[in-house]
Amino acid sequence: MSNGDDEPAEDAPDEGAADGEDSLPTDPDGFQQRLDGLQARLDAAETEADLDDVEAELSAVESALSEADLPEPDEDEDGLAEEIESTVEDLTEELEQQRGPYAEDVTALLGEVASTIRESRWTDDGAADVGTAVDAFLDSADGTLSATVDTDGDAADRLDDVAGTIADAGLDADDDADTIASLLEAAQTLEDDVEAAESWEDLTIRERMTEEGFFDILESERRKDYPPEWNAVKLYEKRYKHEQDEESIEYILMAMDNLESDFMEENILDSLKRIGPPEAFDAVLPLAEKRNKLAIEVLGKIGKDEAVEPLVDFIDGEGDAALQITTLRALGAIGSEEATQAVGNRLAAENEDVRSAAARSLGRIGDTRAVDPLSDVLGDTEEVDSVRASAAWALRQIGTERALQAVRDNADDASYLVEAEAEKVTQSS
Repeated sequence: MSNGDDEPAEDAPDEGAADGEDSLPTDPDGFQQRLDGLQARLDAAETEADLDDVEAELSAVESALSEADLPEPDEDEDGLAEEIESTVEDLTEELEQQRGPYAEDVTALLGEVASTIRESRWTDDGAADVGTAVDAFLDSADGTLSATVDTDGDAADRLDDVAGTIADAGLDADDDADTIASLLEAAQTLEDDVEAAESWEDLTIRERMTEEGFFDILESERRKDYPPEWNAVKLYEKRYKHEQDEESIEYILMAMDNLESDFMEENILDSLKRIGPPEAFDAVLPLAEKRNKLAIEVLGKIGKDEAVEPLVDFIDGEGDAALQITTLRALGAIGSEEATQAVGNRLAAENEDVRSAAARSLGRIGDTRAVDPLSDVLGDTEEVDSVRASAAWALRQIGTERALQAVRDNADDASYLVEAEAEKVTQSS
């Protein structure tokens, strides 16, 4: 018998050892039994604390598995470790699915919906539907929360406000589970309603332009003409000519931005070339930089010096002669002396039409630095008559006495074209 002073047996189990490190499994059967027990506890879990306990033990089992010395699998078979790891992963996923919902889930969803409202462009009908959906959510939240919900202001701002109210309410995932679930369900309904509301992206191009008022300029009978977009552009061109109103150009540029057919692009650029509105510069420049000849002509008509730098690149070398001629004419129309040197260099181009266009461009620019090179071209009897005549014309446009005298000196030229230019100088003297 024990006299009461005996030491306890060394192998007697310590209280709570079932949950200690020594109780962790080390063999396949032990792992499977532990996981079966965790599955039962997970199925019975009712609170977040219950789930926390299961999660902690799952983590311990996973750590033990990494240290366990399990049998190696046969070839072409999954190992026991892999099977147990798969079970742990399944339990972990199931555990996460059982958690919540939390108040943070509601506030995060409201934040996403508020961002969608702010970042989307809504049609009138869509904006009304969004407002109705937000009102419905706020009514639901007001009935669910004990706090008062602010229903005034911008729709997205109101959602931010109610999200703050929910965050401040201190809702507990266990004690307030029904409240959180109701709020989350209402927020999900709100998300669906906002997604269903008509935004700008839901409209066809013609519907967008109609919403913007593009077709308002058309009388009812002209709407039947095909295509009505072209008729509208022509009417806006006409209105701009008479009224110089920026709105007409905004509508023309709207058509250019939205209508992708080559037919419409060509006709819109033709309209802009006829009226040369400065407001169109930024929209046309990217097209010109892609070597679109009509766009280059529009820049010439607009006449802004900012176009010179990108355009002079197109007249270098012996490439597309038609592109060079169009660009030289545009540079002449702009009239910036910044282009003088680049244009003057083309007096030596291989193509005679390019040389002629360069001479006339120098005349339109009017830079007196061009007098000498133009005089040289005029005096070169080996040059073709059309180029020499263009040089004479350019010298007349520059109009200094030295320029005019260079033309007079050719009054008896064998070329009728050159002689005709000289006579104009003589007659005007």
